[in-house]
Amino acid sequence: MRAAFAAAGLDGIRPAQAVALVPLATGGLHASDLADRLRVSRQAVAQAVAALERHDYVVREPHPSDTRARIIELTPRGRRALRVMRSNAIELEKRWRDVLGEHRFRELRETLLALLSAETGESS
Repeated sequence: MRAAFAAAGLDGIRPAQAVALVPLATGGLHASDLADRLRVSRQAVAQAVAALERHDYVVREPHPSDTRARIIELTPRGRRALRVMRSNAIELEKRWRDVLGEHRFRELRETLLALLSAETGESS
């Protein structure tokens, strides 16, 4: 992932921080909501968001109805990082499919989705 970010001219972002961008793809979130979605502490989100904000991947905007709260939003640079992540994931899946073959790759994908569902309590 680091190489993909570097090739795209995206500096100052670590893969562990980049994960925080994913839930923001559908819209801005309060830090506590982002922490809940990522299943990490609010302190971890605060540190990640501060680093991402320093490098212009996110911005904190005033909440539209709560003047005390801030909403974390993606910047255009943050959206570009998400596109790089998606492209990198698609390429990785292609390589795995080439190694495993279609049938084994499908089984791997189904197994991983079942494990994720078990962890999140969601049905797939």
